[in-house]
Amino acid sequence: MNLPITVTQEDLLEILLNVAPVRPVFIWGAPGIGKSALVEQFAREVELPCVSLLGSQLAPEDIIGIPQIKGDTSVFLPPKMIARKEPYVLFLDELNACSQEVQKAFYSLIHERRIGEYHLPKDSIIIGAGNRAQDSAIVKTMSSALINRMFHVQMRADTRQWIKWAQSENIHPWVIDYLIQRPDHLFSEPPKTEEPFSTPRSWHMLSDALREYGAGRREVNVQTLQMISYACLTPAHAGMFLAFTKNIKNKHMLEDIIAKEAKWPSDPKDRDVLYFLAQSFRAKLLQELPKSKQEMGGDKLSFVYRAKAMIKELSTINFEIAQMTVSAEEGEVLPDWFMVEIIRDLPRLVAQK
Repeated sequence: MNLPITVTQEDLLEILLNVAPVRPVFIWGAPGIGKSALVEQFAREVELPCVSLLGSQLAPEDIIGIPQIKGDTSVFLPPKMIARKEPYVLFLDELNACSQEVQKAFYSLIHERRIGEYHLPKDSIIIGAGNRAQDSAIVKTMSSALINRMFHVQMRADTRQWIKWAQSENIHPWVIDYLIQRPDHLFSEPPKTEEPFSTPRSWHMLSDALREYGAGRREVNVQTLQMISYACLTPAHAGMFLAFTKNIKNKHMLEDIIAKEAKWPSDPKDRDVLYFLAQSFRAKLLQELPKSKQEMGGDKLSFVYRAKAMIKELSTINFEIAQMTVSAEEGEVLPDWFMVEIIRDLPRLVAQK
């Protein structure tokens, strides 16, 4: 399932607070985006214990329990983890990764809040979560009966909210500072090949590794830094993160270049730093330039003049990197009016290859 409307972490928490107490909610989202952490946060907000079941590891008897003879009849005894006396949050993680038989076992639990003769305590809450079919994860088709029993919402990563969380959770400052400059690198879609990819969870893992390797030392050596970066992140993101750390002592270099207090690095051995700065500059252009030239005020006009000069300077140092900075092939497209001015001033830069 891929819903046409997606929500951020804060939006989803609000949805859970309003909907989950009265209807089971199913959270869709890519691996590592923070679904489990959000459910745990929700449980803390409503002051209920959170019990997690992993759908991909369940058999039907793990839900409905085992039979026991009582007199002339038998009754099913549900698992102790589920059969509680006090209200709680039941989190069915990877619900759409379980078999059809396990899905059937969930029907009465989700729809009627019972397993056999056992009923969930009053005020208990049921939340499910799972990956999408395009995420290259273990996903099975959910039956229409199960889908129709739940309120569905799709979660997306929001860098601003994640950075706010990261600052409160002691995430390594290198990770925070990098993602402030490259917010588009917080999350990348799962690749078709077997390789690490960037998610909020993988950046958290990188932070943990940086702290462990750097504990009691001045800094992590270059070889270790390369190893842990490529172990956690999308390869292109790992390379740019390494360039960022190489220039960590001057983390405000892009702002200095914009302010004419520094120049683009021109030494060939600093090509990775140049590439990182150019890509950060592109991200800033996408963020700062208005869609229409008519929306531009005085401050923006000065930035536009400086931006064009910087692109020209960059092209004299490395034409290929300058070309990638304004290329439509690099993802989002720079505003048309700005590209017209680039074509006028630097026609070779945007010429077809």
